[in-house]
Amino acid sequence: MSDNAADPATEAFVAHRNLLFTVAYEMLGSAADAEDVLQETWLRWVKVDLEQVRDRRAYLVRITTRQALNRLRTMTRRRESYVGPWLPEPLLTSPDVAEDVELAESMSMALMLVLETLGPTERAVFVLREVFAVGYEEIAAAVGKSPAAVRQIAHRARRHVDARRPREAVSQSETRAVLESFRRALDTGDLQGLLDVLAPDVVMVGDGGGLKQAALRPVTGAEKVARYIIGGTGRVPSTVTADQTVVNGNPALVMRLDGELDGVLAVRVEGARITGLYYVRNPEKLTRVESETPLTR
Repeated sequence: MSDNAADPATEAFVAHRNLLFTVAYEMLGSAADAEDVLQETWLRWVKVDLEQVRDRRAYLVRITTRQALNRLRTMTRRRESYVGPWLPEPLLTSPDVAEDVELAESMSMALMLVLETLGPTERAVFVLREVFAVGYEEIAAAVGKSPAAVRQIAHRARRHVDARRPREAVSQSETRAVLESFRRALDTGDLQGLLDVLAPDVVMVGDGGGLKQAALRPVTGAEKVARYIIGGTGRVPSTVTADQTVVNGNPALVMRLDGELDGVLAVRVEGARITGLYYVRNPEKLTRVESETPLTR
């Protein structure tokens, strides 16, 4: 990248970098891949004749979307050989992300997993339309479809996501309170305390990526999940600590064994109970939970 601060291409890219990263991450669920997409976006952006560009922000989003779509198609194949369940890479986020309710919801582990069930083009259309409020014409240019087709795709994707997203919005303070009850039960090995905070049909998903131990299939049901958690912490001779943090704009726990980072536990809360537990232990996905990643819309 040029060091010349007066260079308009560099200025525009730097000005919108956090937005472009957020778009790429929402589409890919991986910070490492989002960074690669930004690099590819930059290489294309410097070849553009800026005199011909009416809206630099929109043009940059278009390039980023195309590069993210290309990568998403190859990642789908890569996921097929992934060991055990795949979860998005957790990002430590600043308070302003949590304050943007729509952005925080779209980045929650629960919704990111719903986005995984969309096809690449559907996901791109949904993210651009619902999260970033991009116009249909602009989305059409980014995904190579007609505006009419994009409208249909957006409608279909929204219906698909709405059917799978939490039925009721839960405030950050409610989530923190539920998470605190869970943490206390975890600290004391209180099986009944865990059962009280877990929904009967709770699902726990662990991502070790074959590098750390994790259940190779989701664990379902309060009794099974509670016993799995208590059994897991009971087997570990180390001191287990859980500290509340904000990951992907939502309350979560950072888990440490003898002070060493072990994983990030995100939750989905409905009706004052935990309906989803998402535990990322894969060390390759834990590089962004010690310092904040700036995200924006």
